[in-house]
Amino acid sequence: MKEAVTYEVAEFLGGRFQDARVTAIQEVPLTICLNGQEVVTLLCTGKQPKFLAVGFLRSEGLVTDRKQLKSIQTEEGAERLDVYVETSHDPFKLQRLGRSITSGCGKGIDFIRNVETITATSMSAGMTISPQQILQLAVDLQERSTLYRTTRGCHNASLATPEKIVIFREDIGRHNAVDMICGQCFLDNISTEDKLVVTTGRISSEILLKAIRLGVSVLASGSAATRFAIDLARKTNMTLIGCVDEGRMVVYNNGGRIYLERPQMTLFRRP
Repeated sequence: MKEAVTYEVAEFLGGRFQDARVTAIQEVPLTICLNGQEVVTLLCTGKQPKFLAVGFLRSEGLVTDRKQLKSIQTEEGAERLDVYVETSHDPFKLQRLGRSITSGCGKGIDFIRNVETITATSMSAGMTISPQQILQLAVDLQERSTLYRTTRGCHNASLATPEKIVIFREDIGRHNAVDMICGQCFLDNISTEDKLVVTTGRISSEILLKAIRLGVSVLASGSAATRFAIDLARKTNMTLIGCVDEGRMVVYNNGGRIYLERPQMTLFRRP
């Protein structure tokens, strides 16, 4: 399935209309079924559907252990995708869940329960990182964003160590991009305690909750955070950083994980 499609359009430029071509990002419905029941339909690019489906279920707390997964099947239809996940357990009161459709810009299927569960815990010390490393990772994220430069229609997210990006994902919704990372880590047993998430787009409370579920203790974005996200970060001891751009950042909550590198000293010889 193509991630982008080119269209003939009319462009207004220099006071007149002219023929032009634009590339639009793909948008398809991906329906996730868990143990035979529809859970949600996500609007996405269709890339990495298994990672996205499992990551969403993991972020929602419906799957908590890799051993619970029995099978994952993907079916591709005309302009749509279906992912069927079967587990060995009966997820929490699944019959209560109402089917919803989202591009990843709204609350999860049981947002209040997730907030109550997560705010009862506090993030461990985890990793430490310098401001210079955060700024460099943000630059690296932008350099990898070829689909955004082509279409201007997607968000990007990455899982990284302080030194480099380990996983990069992009999708029409920033929630989807983070969920794809979560799904890959869950399926491939990738450790996250020594890593952080660097993403684009507003840091909402939902993004913060997904990062906590993922197991990272540091979340950074080029955009700002909402009040609820800041409050949750301070309650859970999550390091939250926003507005990362060109030598600047806003640290909403440090958590003791950001340190200043020792400035280099210049030695002068006496004449």
